[in-house]
Amino acid sequence: MSDPAADDPLLVIADELYGLPLADFTPARDALVKEHKADKQLAAAIRGLKKASVAAWVVNLLVRRDPEQVEQVLEVGAALRAAQADLAADQLRELTRQRRQLTAAVTTSARRLARAEGLKVTEAVAEQVEATLTAAMIDEDAARAVRSGLLVASVTATGMGELDLSGAVALPGALGFAATPREAAEPAPSGPPRLHVVPDPDADVKARAAADERIAAAEAALAEAREVEEEAGGGVEELQARTLQIQSEVDELRSRIAQLESDLEDVDEELAGAEEARTDAADAVAEAEAELAAARSARDRLR
Repeated sequence: MSDPAADDPLLVIADELYGLPLADFTPARDALVKEHKADKQLAAAIRGLKKASVAAWVVNLLVRRDPEQVEQVLEVGAALRAAQADLAADQLRELTRQRRQLTAAVTTSARRLARAEGLKVTEAVAEQVEATLTAAMIDEDAARAVRSGLLVASVTATGMGELDLSGAVALPGALGFAATPREAAEPAPSGPPRLHVVPDPDADVKARAAADERIAAAEAALAEAREVEEEAGGGVEELQARTLQIQSEVDELRSRIAQLESDLEDVDEELAGAEEARTDAADAVAEAEAELAAARSARDRLR
């Protein structure tokens, strides 16, 4: 049974949307936006609902198709959280092992449900599903997020610190909501789900026009991307040539520096010799000046 919070029309609509096959979500959401266009605030809120990731969709499917099994997982998780503080290490290890076995078994069940809906769950997605179920056993808010059936992303919890679920659920009110259980639907005709929308006689024409617009936009985006790629490639080639040129100049400068350093050593040696010769010459000048002074003094005494 749904939570009383379902009285919120947006939650009612979200509950219906996130219970649909994954491929039907976007066309159904867009149809509901048009249906509620008179209420601009509600229409905008519906438009803002994000499509669930594959792993989140599988968990949402499990919550609606097998709520009893999900509640068992959540109840075991709550019991483990309550008892964790009083358990010995060996008991915790055993309970952790049992928790892993339970989440693995429920994940297998979820994969089977998804396969019945025509979606094959890869190992990578299965790991995200199991991580989300584990988080629901570890963290109370994660459990409430899973119970809502309004997940848009998988959840991972370590039990350390507060878990941020703002990007994991479709609406803030999801944590106070319980998804409506649903039986597997009979195979439906191809095309987007109706969801109580007034039939549009021009739906096929509009759908083809929208598809044509999408193709045109994709072709334009591809052309632009190729142009950017070509420009980037030219830039790379130019920079590679510039790199080679600079490297060559660097090598030349290094060679020149090595030659100058060698020349500097030779000049230093010559400078040392010249300084020594200058010192000797200065000493000789001093001696000659002293001799000249003595000779003049001797001559003066002869007068």
